[in-house]
Amino acid sequence: MKRRLTALFLYAIFWLLFFFTARAYFILTHFHEAFEFGAGTLLATFTHGIRLDISATAYIFIFPVLLLIPGVWFSGEWYRYFMRWYTWLCILISASIVVSDSVLYKYWGFRMDYTPLLYLKTPKEAAASVSALTMILVLFAVVAITALFIFLYNKFIDKWFSGLERVRLWPAAALFFLLFWGALIIPIRGGVGIAPINAGTVYFNTNLFVNHTAINVVWNVGSSLFNAKPTKNPYVFEDPELALALRDSLTRPGGDVQKVLRQNRPNVLFIILESFGNVLVGPLGGDTLTTPCLNRLAKEGLLFTNFYASGNRTDKAMPAILNGYPAQPAVSIIKEPKKTQSLQGIVGILGNKGYNTSFWYGGEINFANFNSFVISSGFQEIVTMHDFDPVNYNSKWGVHDHVLFDAFRESMNRAIEPFLKVVLTLSSHEPFEIPVPPVFEGKDDLTKFRNSVHYTDSTVGEFIEWAKGTEWWENTLVILLADHCRRNSPDVLVYSEEIFRIPMLWLGGALGVAGVEVDKFGSQVDIPLTLLNQMETEYHFPFAKDLLSEKSNSFAFYTFNEGFAFITDSSRLIYDHKLGKPVISQGSDPEIAEKFGKAYLQVLYDDFLSR
Repeated sequence: MKRRLTALFLYAIFWLLFFFTARAYFILTHFHEAFEFGAGTLLATFTHGIRLDISATAYIFIFPVLLLIPGVWFSGEWYRYFMRWYTWLCILISASIVVSDSVLYKYWGFRMDYTPLLYLKTPKEAAASVSALTMILVLFAVVAITALFIFLYNKFIDKWFSGLERVRLWPAAALFFLLFWGALIIPIRGGVGIAPINAGTVYFNTNLFVNHTAINVVWNVGSSLFNAKPTKNPYVFEDPELALALRDSLTRPGGDVQKVLRQNRPNVLFIILESFGNVLVGPLGGDTLTTPCLNRLAKEGLLFTNFYASGNRTDKAMPAILNGYPAQPAVSIIKEPKKTQSLQGIVGILGNKGYNTSFWYGGEINFANFNSFVISSGFQEIVTMHDFDPVNYNSKWGVHDHVLFDAFRESMNRAIEPFLKVVLTLSSHEPFEIPVPPVFEGKDDLTKFRNSVHYTDSTVGEFIEWAKGTEWWENTLVILLADHCRRNSPDVLVYSEEIFRIPMLWLGGALGVAGVEVDKFGSQVDIPLTLLNQMETEYHFPFAKDLLSEKSNSFAFYTFNEGFAFITDSSRLIYDHKLGKPVISQGSDPEIAEKFGKAYLQVLYDDFLSR
């Protein structure tokens, strides 16, 4: 009995050492951010994070302790062999999570959760975001950490599970381990208090990176996986009726609509630009060199200068753009086909009015449940990488943007009006591979990103210039917009506006204005209502407002992994839900912005759960 308890004690120390090493690995692989803080702050991430380390260790203990209950009757080496293989598997899985998280954090700005596991259905496309060198380094790191801890386990722990004899007082021993097994719930939930432990429990600093460092990423993945489908709204701030009233006051009809279209039944062409952000667009305050075509076209159409993405990923952008449905903080409705099927959207609405609808994307349509979303949206034609000759698969994601637009251009010679077409680009996605010589010199990620955006910008510019000479151009509204932007430096936090401020430009012969700017704050969610009102087609989108209505409210709402932002003409409020308070509160009335933002999120998540 004593040997069993000693073995379990040393086993717990082993896993705490593993998680200590995992946190140190995270700090070292993000040293540019980590070393801005003193040693005391970094050490505090270990002392605060140990609560999640203990919880994760307790989870790992579930099966070993469970087997010890009947194991008191038996002797031999069977338990040692079980523990050996069980531990090796846990080490491999945990090392894979730790290393993958270190890479993903650079792009996402938050610790890894269960989301990447959803992409394992299409591993080739999931791997396309990283270079071959990065993949090699990731595999090397996983193998190295796995080998190191398997060696430590075999050297110092394995022997303690050897030679376990049948316990003489087996009834008492079995009862002891049964109680021990049941008591694991205490460290698992972080104590005996009312509220169970969560990632926010280890937050202790005003800096988000420091708080993220304290999180045990293995625990975070497991917790988010088991809680992937919540049954209760975690964002309840007000009485439901009051929250609904506040939301409705934000989206109430705003009076007369400024008419900018020449006709009520135009063709509509969406061109959704992967990762374009205002920081790259000259007329929107960005640099003047990366998007010369978009800079030039901005003078020809209707430019929305205070426009925001609803979320930070393409899968969060598409329901916002096409269905007027806002992104949710920690989940994505596009991942749940049952829910997306319940959304109304402009594809189905215009399709029912005789529009010919098609979706064009040069990548893998099965990635991140896009296929089910596109199909349920009602597109009559869907073109993906599988519709191209494999000889054109010159990008890790599929075909490059110029190949996509060449094929799209050829198809437009046979276009039947009226039409609604959506084109989603991909070449400006990681790893930023382009089929042309780079314009900007440098090997860093930002320079490679700028080169990829410049390439896509020129491709789109060439298509627009060609389209101006077609017969359908005079009847067409072209909506150029981004899905989101990205973290271009470690200083850009997960909630930073730089990730969410994006361009939207309306062009085309159906547009009756040129060189006009719209300064009202809005987001992708507002597009369906604004467009359909221009077409004098009335539909209700409960989370949207008309950007061209004189008296509609000026605000933008977006979500990130841990909270929301509510931006108005007079205030900027960014709220971290895990921290339980705003991380940015600026302007003349941020308290009012917080109240409206919380109500909007509460009603949104109630709606999400009900679908």
